[in-house]
Amino acid sequence: MHISQEKIAIIGAGAAGCFAAIEIKRRKPEAEVVIYEAAPKPMIKLALTGGGRCNLTNSFRDVGALTEVYPRGARLLQRAFKSFDHEDAMAWFEGEGVRLVTQQDQCVFPVSQDAMQIVRLFLRRIEQLGISLLCDKKLSRINTCPQGGFELQFSDSQKVLAQKVLVTIGGSSSDRLRSLLPEDIEITQSMPSLFTFKISDMRLRSLMGTVVQEATLSLAGTKFRASGTLLITDWGVSGPVTLRLSSYAAEHLFRQQYRSVLIVNWLSCDEDAARKFLRSASQAHAKKQICNIRPEGIADRLWRHLLARAGVKEELRWAELGGKALNKLVNVLVCDEYSIEGRAHFKEEFVTCGGVALSEVQLNTLESRKHPGLFFAGEVLDIDGVTGGFNLQAAWTTAKVVSMSI
Repeated sequence: MHISQEKIAIIGAGAAGCFAAIEIKRRKPEAEVVIYEAAPKPMIKLALTGGGRCNLTNSFRDVGALTEVYPRGARLLQRAFKSFDHEDAMAWFEGEGVRLVTQQDQCVFPVSQDAMQIVRLFLRRIEQLGISLLCDKKLSRINTCPQGGFELQFSDSQKVLAQKVLVTIGGSSSDRLRSLLPEDIEITQSMPSLFTFKISDMRLRSLMGTVVQEATLSLAGTKFRASGTLLITDWGVSGPVTLRLSSYAAEHLFRQQYRSVLIVNWLSCDEDAARKFLRSASQAHAKKQICNIRPEGIADRLWRHLLARAGVKEELRWAELGGKALNKLVNVLVCDEYSIEGRAHFKEEFVTCGGVALSEVQLNTLESRKHPGLFFAGEVLDIDGVTGGFNLQAAWTTAKVVSMSI
């Protein structure tokens, strides 16, 4: 079979797939660009991201090194960002008429706070450029053709030939990727990378709704740690710091079947600083009850919980706090331990780590080293970031690199 017009097939109508399709068609208007999506609608995940507000990217103002926000794929992205970084992404969306706002936490959103604005923008551009978007088209297999190009087999028995194929089915299981792709492409185990922790301690869970603006979490016996805002929930702990730690430790926790010991530093300080606060409080508030004077950022209910953890009676006066009790309280403040008994889904994110091994692609083009004409972009690669707009930025960047390559 002969392909008279160059056909470029994109597998997956998510953020990376739709962005790449638009960029490819603009660069190669003579090519036939077709997006195949297994779901009934395109960009379902994009419509939900950021709680439906669409956290498009991040200002990166607080990021010292990409490894801080990309536990996997930082080296590849460092190179790719030279072609298309967060500033380029913001300029792209603003050029398309999307007004942006950067929040205090450096997350970038549309001013509309509406993810559907981005979905509608992509759909309009796809229609205007003459890109075909076919939903309910589940791919079964990608086969290489002896004469070059690829044969796509779909679950409805249809077969399609394409000269170039871009795979952007992020979040797929490693088993599904192995069934779709040529057998010699290495796939790393897929697993969740943004999730909250189920905690067995009912006393902690009874504090649901309590927020600590600056806490540090770590896993016992490991070097994994993260700092940021902590939220106590009715199932355990959540908030940005929990999600960041889950991302850093995704592979470790997967191997441990999501059982570990969580260490909470409620003050994000060392023992000396905690001890200094307690001694200062003892001197300044000697006649007051301990329960009435607490560290900054620690809510009343949480402070009473921590006192109980240390075996310190609430009605005790600061002058009566002995050395042994002070040491116990210091330990609870900076090294409070809780058993993790599993993971819970984070409703605003659907991120997995794993996928196509980065050793399988040319770093400058994201083209398969073994199968010329086969490209990968987005979360299907073994790239993932912490929460805060970093995963969508990786989608825009890798899609842009592929579009320029094609």
